[in-house]
Amino acid sequence: MQYIQVINTPLGKMTLLSDDEFLLGSWFEGQKHFGGKYDLSSATVVDTPILQQAKKWLLAYFAGEQPNANELPMHFNVTIFQEKVLKALQQVPYGQTVTYKQICHMITRDELQANKLSRAVGNAIGTNPFVVFIPCHRVLGSDGSLTGYAAGLGRKSALLTLERVAF
Repeated sequence: MQYIQVINTPLGKMTLLSDDEFLLGSWFEGQKHFGGKYDLSSATVVDTPILQQAKKWLLAYFAGEQPNANELPMHFNVTIFQEKVLKALQQVPYGQTVTYKQICHMITRDELQANKLSRAVGNAIGTNPFVVFIPCHRVLGSDGSLTGYAAGLGRKSALLTLERVAF
């Protein structure tokens, strides 16, 4: 069974989805790929322990704290490649940024292969089912510019500002 909660954050409404064991996803209202591979209309509105844990994490994060998202039990309903990208993103520390190219190099040490991966990495980042929890907002263009963010560049900018990142 799947459970859903819609919460208010400083950046708008956010939908959280879980089952009995894992956080399954988080999305800002109106973002691209909202709901990912899940049928949110079939989820039951219940405040489960996992959803409570996720809400507590978000409250701390938006208060300027640095909670550890790796402590949240998350289930990746994605391809093997997407999971590699998400795990690489989880390694980007609070208040720091990386480029798409750096993410490519985190996935493979093969320079030729890394150069071919940038588009696939960008697509995997764009469909991140754990917005904020897995920090795709910390990925910048190679020139340091704000580039694509499924939840909108305004939110990306606000998240980086919250983390005191100069961009």
